[in-house]
This record gives sequence, C-alpha cells and structure tokens, in this order.
Amino acid sequence: MSGFDADRVYSIAIHDAPDPVAPETPSETEKLLLEFLLQFRVGGEFIYRDKLRGNLLLKQHQLAVDLRHVGLFNDELAHVIQEKPAEILPLFETAATKAARTILFPLAGGSASSSEAAAQSIPSVQVLIKSGLNLQQFRDLSANTMNKMVRIPGIVISASVLSSRATKLHLQCRACRSTKIISPPGGLGGIGGGSDRGLPRVCDAPEPNNQKKDCPLDPYLIIHSKSMFTDHQVLKLQEAPDMVPVGELPRHMLLSADRYLTGQVVPGSRVIATGIYSTFHSSKNKAAGAAALRMPYLRLVDLEISSPSAGGSGGLNPFGVQYTPEEEEEFGEMARSEGFYERFAKSVAPSIFGSLDIKKAITCLLFGGSKKVLPDGMRLRGDINVLLLGDPGTAKSQLLKFVEKVAPIAVYTSGKGSSAAGLTASVQRDSVSREFYLEGGAMVLADTGVVCIDEFDKMRDEDRVAIHEAMEQQTISIAKAGITTVLNSRTSVLAAANPVWGRYDEGRSPGENIDFQTTILSRFDMIFIVKDEHNEQRDRMIAKHVMNIHMNRPNQNADENGNSVGEIDIEKMKRYISYCKAKCAPRLSAEAQEMLSSHFVALRKQVQQVERDNDERSSIPITIRQLEAIIRISESLAKLTLSPVVQNHHVEESIRLFKFSTMDAVSAGSADGLSRGELNDEMVKIEKELRRRLPIGWSTSYQSLVREFVTQQGYSSHALERTLFVLEKREVIRFSGQVSSRY
Repeated sequence: MSGFDADRVYSIAIHDAPDPVAPETPSETEKLLLEFLLQFRVGGEFIYRDKLRGNLLLKQHQLAVDLRHVGLFNDELAHVIQEKPAEILPLFETAATKAARTILFPLAGGSASSSEAAAQSIPSVQVLIKSGLNLQQFRDLSANTMNKMVRIPGIVISASVLSSRATKLHLQCRACRSTKIISPPGGLGGIGGGSDRGLPRVCDAPEPNNQKKDCPLDPYLIIHSKSMFTDHQVLKLQEAPDMVPVGELPRHMLLSADRYLTGQVVPGSRVIATGIYSTFHSSKNKAAGAAALRMPYLRLVDLEISSPSAGGSGGLNPFGVQYTPEEEEEFGEMARSEGFYERFAKSVAPSIFGSLDIKKAITCLLFGGSKKVLPDGMRLRGDINVLLLGDPGTAKSQLLKFVEKVAPIAVYTSGKGSSAAGLTASVQRDSVSREFYLEGGAMVLADTGVVCIDEFDKMRDEDRVAIHEAMEQQTISIAKAGITTVLNSRTSVLAAANPVWGRYDEGRSPGENIDFQTTILSRFDMIFIVKDEHNEQRDRMIAKHVMNIHMNRPNQNADENGNSVGEIDIEKMKRYISYCKAKCAPRLSAEAQEMLSSHFVALRKQVQQVERDNDERSSIPITIRQLEAIIRISESLAKLTLSPVVQNHHVEESIRLFKFSTMDAVSAGSADGLSRGELNDEMVKIEKELRRRLPIGWSTSYQSLVREFVTQQGYSSHALERTLFVLEKREVIRFSGQVSSRY
C-alpha cells in the first residue's frame, strides 16, 4: 500500500464519531470481504468471481468493485470503507488476493508447494473502488474530510514520469553477509523522504558460533534484483476553469497513483478522481521548520476518465455523460423537428438581437465537422474556427461568453492577458525531484472543446504565431528546457477583434482594415465583418429589445420580423451538442461532392476577378483550406440533425454561410457593380470637380449636383454619395436640409 508518507502516520478526526456496528476485528472484516467477493451475485451471476477470473486470465491483477454492491451486501461494511478507507483497503486487497488464489488454485490448501506457487503467480491484487459518492469541489475539502473517501472532478495538468516504489526489500549486511527481508511502511522514497529512510540501522543477525560480530552502523545494502517494486506516478489535478469563482486562482491537488492506475492519463484529460484524502510532510515545510504542517494529497483508488483526449479512454463521450433512453428519444425528435436548425441558431445568445447568420456560424462551430485520419497517418481537422471582426458595441464579447457557457468544454481568454506560454504550454520544475515537466495552457486544457479569444487584435504578434500550428495541425510542438514533445489541442477557435482604426472604415480596403497576416486569416473557416450600420427601423427594433431586457421582460423574444421564438435552454443545448458529437460523424454524398468542387472553382475565379479589378492581392485568401472549411460547415449542419450523410441542402446552406461571411469580407468596399479601385478613381475626380465648382461659402442643392455629375457626366450615384459623405466627415462641406454648402 503506497502513499506519499514514508512512515504510515495518518491524522485522525479530533471528535471521535461513534463506530458503526460493524465487524469488530480486522480478521472478521477480511473474512466478510472475502465472502462478499465470492458470494455476491446479481440474479444467477457471481459478478466479482467472474470478473476476477477474467482479469487473472488476462494477467491483470486488479479488480474494480462497486461500492453500491458492497452496500447491498452489508450496509455497515460500505460505511466503514467510506469512513476508514486507509484501514479497510489493505484488508480488501488481502481478501481479493486470497479469492484469486482460491479461484486459480482451488486445491492449493492441500500442499505447501502448490500454495507457494499460488503466492508466486499472484503476489497481490489491486482493488479499485468505484463509488457513486457525490462529487465534491476542491474548496469543499476540509480537515473533516481527512482520511475519508472523496470524489473530485478536475483537469490533469501534469503527470510525472513513472517511478518504482519498493514493496519488498531484500537487504544484505555488508560485514557479515546476512540477509533480511523487510516490507517498507507505505513504500520508500515517496515525496515524503529520502531513499534510505526506514532501513534498520543496526544488523540484528544472530552471532555465528562464538565469533564476535562487528557490524558497523547502517550496515545494510539493498539487493535490487531480489526486491519487489510497483509503479508509482504523481499527477497534478486542477479544478475545471468553469468551477473557479471570479477573482480566485484555480486550486491544485496532488494525486498519488500506483500499479494499474499509473499511465492512464495525459495532461489535458478531464477526470473524476476517487481517493483517500490524506497528508504528507512536504520538504518545503521541513525547510521552514514547521513540524506539524502537512500538505494534503489524494491517494487514488479509482480514476474515471471523462474526456476523449485521454489515451485509454475506451471511447467515452466527452464528460463520460450517460444518456437515458428517454433523453435519446427526445434528442431524436428534436433533430427531426421542422426548422430545428433555425430554432437552435436563434437559441444561441437569445438576448442579443439579430445577427442570425453569425449565430448560425456559431452553431456550426459548436457541433464541428468530422475529423479524418488518412491511411498515411495524416489528420484532417473537423473543428471550425470563426473570426468576428467589427465595430465596438456589436455584442462580439457577449457571443463569446455565451459560447463559453454552452460548449461542453470551453476556455475563455482575452488577447492582452494571454502569453504564448499561457496559450500553449509552459515548462515547470518539480520542487522535489528537480525535473522539468510540462503544464498545459489554454489550448491544451480545451482539447476537444472551444477556445474563445477576445481582443484578438491586441495580442502581441509573437503570441499570435504560437497558435498557428494549433489551429490547423491541431497539435502544439514544444522544444523547451530539453523537453521535445507534441501535445494535442483539438480545439475550435472563436476569436473577436476590432479593425485597425477601432471602427471599420468603408473608404479603405479590407486589407487596410484588417491588420492580420494572411497566414492566420487563412486558418479561419469563416470571417465575419460586423458593421454597426445606421438604419432607423433596425435601430428602433434593437432599442425596443434592449429596453425589454432591462425591464426584465426577456420572454418577449422576437426575431427580426417580430415573430416569437421558442428557446432551447442552455443545459439541454449542452447535452445535445455532446450527444451529437459522440454519436454522429457525417460523410459527403457523391452529389454534394460534385457540387462543392465546382463551387470552389467558381469562388477562386471570383476572387481573381476582385483582385484584378482592385489591382491588389486580396488580404483574405481563398485557398484549399477554404474548400475544406465549406466541407466542415456542411458536415456540422448534417451533424446538427443527426444525419449520417451530407445532403445537397446542407451544402447549399454552408455555401450561403461562407459567401455571407468570408466572400463578403473579400469584396467589401465595392458597390454598384464597381470595384473598389474604380470607385476610388471616380471619387477623386468628383472631389476635384466639386472643389472647382463650389468656391468657399457657396451653396447648392443636392438635386443639381446629382443632375450635373450623374446625368450629364455619367458618374455613378454611389460614388457621388460616398464622396459627399467623406467630404462632410472631413468638414469640407456641410449639409443643411437638402442644400450642401462649402466652408
């Protein structure tokens, strides 16, 4: 039995609770546990006997026991296991070992040789206890829970290398060559002490006939080849970001895992740890001279892995959520219901008015496409990345906050407050072993989820470059302090940014407004330019909507046409998203495939035309990545309705979304069939003409300007309006009623 403590010293509750009426002595308890393992059955099936036999045939000396079954067999016994696990677990393991030997060697009781063979083939069996205890948070653990069994959820942020911990030591005296076998209490060389701690200091072998024994102090050497060791690993668990109260730092807890519980998880895995809340004497406290101050840790008795990012998760869906048949039926009905896609999109951030296409894009991002692994090992990502670029006050951050709430796994971060190491991974040094280890950053913690990055434009360039690889290859390669490794970061990125001048300037090209490199823009599947347009009717609707919210009347949800919308609540959305992700991975149909490829060629042609007209390279590239983006969007639309195949209407909607977002951004600034280059030329000419025609202090009517420039000289009305708008902004001309005058 291993813990962090070298000597098995456990703190005890100050107020002694009255013992439950339970088996009086350890031998009685062990007998009862053995009886439970061999006799407990459900129906005609002896669960644990069969399970133990199956594990032994696979050469796995372990047994997972459900605490509820123990409760059914003997309620007091289950209570004692919860209250005093440190005392009962060794007895349980002894009982399991006896049961295993009985099963494999039923006749071992007869002869000494066969019982020795049994002991050699099954040295000991590890008992894992699966309990249905209520989940406790890190902040709920107190002195009263010490030495009790607790169950806490969290994210593994670092895992140490496997170390070997001694369970049986074979010692030899260097002077008289006498040997001795000891079982170290709680294992040696844990976090609590050095390697020689706990060895006998004096040789106690009997004196050989009449010769005086002259053995020095500390005579024993360890003969490693004859000693027995078990695997041991230290994990660091952090509470999930959504559990941390505002203004607090996330808390950590050390976990001590041994034998079959080691090597189960990688950093970034979400787990539920069941273990004994115990303490060890930290070397820090020793240095400080605090004798009675001890650090808490959790001695694991079971580890439930609830994220697909872990190596051996056995295909659990995210969070290990189990769905009842009724719930699955309800989800099926939802997916088949009429107009479900529209309804789901409107339930995304219902308190924000309009922006329906952006909400549809966020819906696609939440579901994601299907990831593919090709025969040559190449991976194609299924996650969708979206960039919202626009004027202040267009509710970008609110959308990001909503996504953080509704996505099953999400991390929210702001541009200025994120460093490259905080987004990817940082290298830490273990205070005891002095070894370097990695701690995952936001992109690693949000594996298989969503990272929301606000103020994306305020990030330093070197920090933004750190997420290039994470966004396309979905891995983070680290080479720091002698550690060279690759971490998974299968995340969708939802970023919000402002244009260069704070507001989007219509008179300039998208390239001038968007201050990002082409390399990062090509990694976004959809780029929305959100403008704060002045439109009286829309402004009235928004004002009314905002007033309703402020007057606590949010139930009057209406779409842009004033029709009321039925919302889906956040909890149901969350469960539905994780259900779809776990159950459905759509593939393209042949017609959809043909439609997509021909459309992509048309898109490339369109971009080429825009570039030729404007006489400049488009700042938003349309590459093969954008074709993959449209494929992913159509897959996510199919996944939303639990359809296994992508149909034509899915592709049509994905092309419409893509055109509305990225293609709109490419051609922003052109109007009336004119490209931006031609428009700018016309505006320069009109401005010259206006300055010549209107001396300072003169005024003229708008109609006469239209008559002169549009009707007689053939300029476009859009160019004239744009020029007047720009000149008014520069305070060159002023409008009073319908008369424009120069001053």
